[in-house]
Amino acid sequence: MMDRPMIAMTMGDASGVGPEVIMKCLGHAEIYAQCRPLVIGDAERLRETARILGSALKVRGLSPDDVDKAEFEHGTVDCIDLKLIPRGLPWGKLSATAGDAAFHYVEVAARLAMSGKVAAICTAPLNKGALRAGGHHFPGHTELLAHLTGTKEVSMMLSTPKMRVLHVTTHVGLIDAIAKIEPGLVERTIARGYAALKKAGIGNPKIAVCGINPHAGEDGLFGYGEEETKIAPAIEICRAKGWNVEGPLPADTLFFRAQRGDFDLVVAMYHDQGHGPVKALGLESGVNITIGLPVIRTSVDHGTAFDIAGTGKADEGSMMEAMRLAIELAPRTANG
Repeated sequence: MMDRPMIAMTMGDASGVGPEVIMKCLGHAEIYAQCRPLVIGDAERLRETARILGSALKVRGLSPDDVDKAEFEHGTVDCIDLKLIPRGLPWGKLSATAGDAAFHYVEVAARLAMSGKVAAICTAPLNKGALRAGGHHFPGHTELLAHLTGTKEVSMMLSTPKMRVLHVTTHVGLIDAIAKIEPGLVERTIARGYAALKKAGIGNPKIAVCGINPHAGEDGLFGYGEEETKIAPAIEICRAKGWNVEGPLPADTLFFRAQRGDFDLVVAMYHDQGHGPVKALGLESGVNITIGLPVIRTSVDHGTAFDIAGTGKADEGSMMEAMRLAIELAPRTANG
């Protein structure tokens, strides 16, 4: 078992495509050849999904204390069954019940990861509105996992075959994001990205940092000097450490250069600045990684897709990529 890490897969919002992308992903025998996947969710919802898909996969329900009873054999999905989803819960509808359940799936996965019972967490999408309706006020997985693991500050990285993007700010409004950006936060974000790339085996990472304004301010022509006061000082500190960091650069040309291969990492200042270019490359290829946690966490780079939930039309490509990356990053130990 030393070479097959145990990966906790959280089911996400039960009214969305999470159960479907998980079941489709675990239909691939190659996943079991590389890891021991353990779903944290509701076994009956997974069985219902299998019926919708016409899948022959079986689901083995386990209690949170029965992790050791999982068998990890292709053909049977091992699920820590929290029994939180009532039969007949509608697909594609915002549900406080599903939002509350999604929280508890992540809570159990975080506890297993912090105790060393699983080597990494791979999350299916949750719905932020449903999460709030269920009584849990977190902007998303990134902030929720930071809370559950007692981590003060984390960063969201989106990874595709063509580029990686790390965010200085994420789930805040644009005006609030600009106010929040300051040299210390930019420097710490760059440092987290640098450490992650070094850990991944990139010897001297090439990091490009976006500006905030059009043309990165163009020497004060646009904006109020944000590039000079909020971003440039952090870049200078990083360069003084001998790191290969360039910027602030205009985002409109930077992402083209990044997908061409000029940089190992782009540091984006706010959510849509980074997410837009990545998602234009294709939702099925993107993976979300939380950098700075004491545990490994990857995720699909798409939402709950309520419009197709329960129809069998969801694409498991992003989940496959998220699992591949979780396996790659997971530490190899006897227990996980």
